[in-house]
Amino acid sequence: MEQRKNNLAAGIIGLVAVIGIIGVAGWFISKPRPATVQGQAEASEYRVSGKVPGRIEELYVREGDYVHKGDTVVFIDSPEVRAKLAQATALRAAAVAQRTKAVNGAQKEQIEGAYELWQTALVQEDVMRKSLARMQRLFDEKVVSAQKYDEVKAKYDAAVAQSKAARSQYDLALAGARDEDKAAAAAVVSQAEGALQEVQGYLDELYLVAPCDGIVSAVYPKVGELVGTGAPIMSITDVDDVWFTFNVREDRLDGMRRGDEMTLEIPALNNLTVTAKVTYMAVRESFATWRATKETGSFDAKTFEVRAVPQTTPEGILPGMTVIAK
Repeated sequence: MEQRKNNLAAGIIGLVAVIGIIGVAGWFISKPRPATVQGQAEASEYRVSGKVPGRIEELYVREGDYVHKGDTVVFIDSPEVRAKLAQATALRAAAVAQRTKAVNGAQKEQIEGAYELWQTALVQEDVMRKSLARMQRLFDEKVVSAQKYDEVKAKYDAAVAQSKAARSQYDLALAGARDEDKAAAAAVVSQAEGALQEVQGYLDELYLVAPCDGIVSAVYPKVGELVGTGAPIMSITDVDDVWFTFNVREDRLDGMRRGDEMTLEIPALNNLTVTAKVTYMAVRESFATWRATKETGSFDAKTFEVRAVPQTTPEGILPGMTVIAK
């Protein structure tokens, strides 16, 4: 009888123990797991492109190379730019010559020639003055007709006018170009210099440099291929400017605000743990990011993009690496 009671007690204890174990196991199985959000690392990417169309003459870097800001990465050959440089140089030289001519005025030979013409006109005027004086006396004595007197008087007036014109030409040659002509010549020189500087600026664009420190992530054309104005030639990734981006459904955004700090793990870096600060939260633009919160759905939940910037850039981080936030 006593043995039967002991067996019954042992059975009850065993049953209770089994029920307890099953309950504990069920609790652990049904216990909600912490929400895990998966994202990826991103980095600033710069496109190298030129203002001048031409042919790729030489590439100084390859994909995967690390470059520093200001390093020459590609040379574009453009015969058209060199031709325009020759034209602009010639136009500037012509404009400078015209300005020099305007500033220096007439040549010595031109001034001397104008002076000789003026002296010749003065002699002619003096001769006609004497002839008019003699004709005047004869006309007063009624020896010659009024017609003869008028003819001599007209020749004298013409000699006086010719003398004045010759003097004006001499004064003009002596004074040189007008101030307005000098200013116009100087303006033409400035215009030619501006055109030359513009072409030289395009000439400088034949050698393209890296806009930042980083890794050459992509090279698009090959040597010998033609590229147009603004066409991307290569991409450079700034691995020092890294952030993490996540796509989070809006019903899981509760409690997350800009400025909050997140603890992240990077599996590719041996589960390295980093701390990052949330700097950006915005809804994704695509309707495809909407989904129902339940199968029967009380509302459609949109997906938000969340960006976090690490306090220090992890060594070895590369764009595209998976990042896990818990």
